[in-house]
Amino acid sequence: MPETYIRIAELCRKYKITVTDLCKICQIPRASLSDYKMGRIKTLSALTLSKISDHFGVTVEYLLTGQESAPSDESLKVALFGGGVEVTDEMWNEVKRYAQYIKERENEN
Repeated sequence: MPETYIRIAELCRKYKITVTDLCKICQIPRASLSDYKMGRIKTLSALTLSKISDHFGVTVEYLLTGQESAPSDESLKVALFGGGVEVTDEMWNEVKRYAQYIKERENEN
């Protein structure tokens, strides 16, 4: 059984849904996951993987490899500030200090 299928099935168990339920929710043909599980097809389409990853809030990379790479500083800056602002080192360091403060505060509780 492919590792990717195993990860999908584990996510289904974690979120207490069946693979059939997942297929209905994501509008994926159930046969495509069955064929993949049984080895009748070797890969799932990018669209299928994207729908599954979106549903579970994981990356396609996680489905394929079991690992998520850490986001780059640049992608975090865009997520936090939007794309139209130049983020200075001072601004970025302030964000990191605030995140550290929140982390320490939560660890105290």
